[in-house]
Amino acid sequence: MQQHLTPTLAIFDLDNTLIAGDSDQAWGQFLFERNAVDNDYQENNNLFYQQYHQGTLDIHQYLEFCLSTLAQHPLEQLQLWRSEFIDSIIVPLILPKAVQLIDKHRQAGDILLIITATNSFVTAPIAQLLGIENLIAVEPEIQDNAYTGKVSGIPSFGKGKVERLNQWLIDKPFNLDGSYFYSDSINDLPLLQLVAKPIVVNADKALTTYALEHKWQQLDLRDAVNR
Repeated sequence: MQQHLTPTLAIFDLDNTLIAGDSDQAWGQFLFERNAVDNDYQENNNLFYQQYHQGTLDIHQYLEFCLSTLAQHPLEQLQLWRSEFIDSIIVPLILPKAVQLIDKHRQAGDILLIITATNSFVTAPIAQLLGIENLIAVEPEIQDNAYTGKVSGIPSFGKGKVERLNQWLIDKPFNLDGSYFYSDSINDLPLLQLVAKPIVVNADKALTTYALEHKWQQLDLRDAVNR
């Protein structure tokens, strides 16, 4: 009798893991260059980005700030900007070694999932580019075919990634047995501690230190040309 094997879940952070940059911060910069936001927005965007790397980000304060831009413009205009953003900014940031890693898991029959603290408006087309169907992201609230500037549900950030993942797994025929999670950020420590195989990718200083202390695998997905 052939043994039925439960598929393995391979989970990926997105920003600075699968791409050589932060899509959320880059989207803010893109809007600034299109005169869709002002200088104050750009300065605050950079400040929040610094707080993220320092592990001090207040996710609710940040989302109130960044999702407000979605509420200030018609959906059709946002989608036009997003198409240009993906083609001109994101495509060059996709790491060839990350694509190879994704393909390795795909060929092994693993279930592929991106889980990110960046909103789904920005990240859904990136996941599609990478050929990953499953995405857990911050969900911006929509009413009457327009964004409200508010968050729908739990933000997928820090412990929120664990909560959202557990919700997602409820009706799935697999679990975290043998699971992988790839991330660059100390903010993802709660989920890294939960999976069977935590792997840090070009990690920040705090996560690198933690990974060394706990003998976690470390990967470099960035060629010298990407640095």
